[in-house]
Amino acid sequence: MGGPEIERLISLLSRLPGLGPRSARRAALKLLQEPGTRMLPLASALEDAAAAIKSCHLCGNLDSQDPCAICADPHREQGLICVVEQVGDVWALERAHVHRGVYHVLGGTLSALAGQGPEDLNLRPLLGKLEAGGVSEVILALGATVDGATTAHWLTDRIRSFGVPITRVGQGVPMGGALDVLDDGTLSAALRGRRPV
Repeated sequence: MGGPEIERLISLLSRLPGLGPRSARRAALKLLQEPGTRMLPLASALEDAAAAIKSCHLCGNLDSQDPCAICADPHREQGLICVVEQVGDVWALERAHVHRGVYHVLGGTLSALAGQGPEDLNLRPLLGKLEAGGVSEVILALGATVDGATTAHWLTDRIRSFGVPITRVGQGVPMGGALDVLDDGTLSAALRGRRPV
C-alpha cells in the first residue's frame, strides 16, 4: 500500500476516537493528496497546540492560559460550579451557552471495573474551593451511566458536609425523542424527574 511513513500515519490516525482503520486510511489519503494545503497546516497546528495547551490548575479545563479563559472571566459566577467528567463536556456545555458559572473537570468517574477510585479523580481543587467558602451551588453534570451515578452519589456525600446546595442535571426524554424507542432506564429517569408545568 505505501511506505512505513504512510503506515505510521494511518496507525496514529486510527487511534483517534471515531476513526477506525478504514476511516484513518481515507483521512490519510486526503492529507497526502494535498500536503501543502491540508497536511502541513495540520502538522503546524498540532505542534502549536502541543506546545501551548495546558491544564487549568483551578478546574482542569484545557486552554493556552492558566487559569483558563472561563475561570479568568470576571463575568462568570465563580461560586456556581458545574462538575463534569471530561473536558469535552465543558466544550459541549459552552457550545450550548447554558452555564454562566465555572466548571470542574474530574478527569473520569469512579469505576470498580476499571479500577478507578477517588484518588484517581481531580478532586483537590474542587475540595479546596468548597473549604475556602463562597460556593453557592454545585451542579453534577455527569453521564447517565452506572459509573456516573456512582460518582454523583459519592460526590454528593462529600459535598453535603460543606452545606452547599447540590443539584444534578435533568435526565430523560431528549428533544425530538419518541417514547417507544427509549430504553427503560431513560423512561424511568424521565418519569422520576418530572416537574410541574
